[in-house]
Amino acid sequence: MNTDLIRNPQIIKYDDRPAYAVVPLEEYRELLIEIEDYLDLIDARAIHAQIETGEMELIPAHVVYALVDGQNPIKVWREFRGMTQTELARQIGIGKAFMSQIESGSRSGDKQLAKIAAALNVDLDDLTPRKRSNDE
Repeated sequence: MNTDLIRNPQIIKYDDRPAYAVVPLEEYRELLIEIEDYLDLIDARAIHAQIETGEMELIPAHVVYALVDGQNPIKVWREFRGMTQTELARQIGIGKAFMSQIESGSRSGDKQLAKIAAALNVDLDDLTPRKRSNDE
């Protein structure tokens, strides 16, 4: 933070003690910008720490675009995690053919969704296909 922002504050006393500092409006505006930048830096450091500890995960744009474009979220997340259908199916206790049917949409796999979400390390909501609105 730039400590030279407030050059000549006017100090107003109350009961013979400093109570208020008055600064020119332009200096006040500059100070607000500095404070906002400082708070942004604190937020960025907190996010970086969460990424470093694994509390937060960055999702590449191609994954986000695939999900927004309506691709099957199970397939998108599975591929992002570097898993094959066989590996995911084995991990949750179903056959590869059933996993393929879930991903293609020919079977719902509702009973397996919680296990799939856990195996892919995503929230259950992340596996619900995104519905497009008429505005898109």
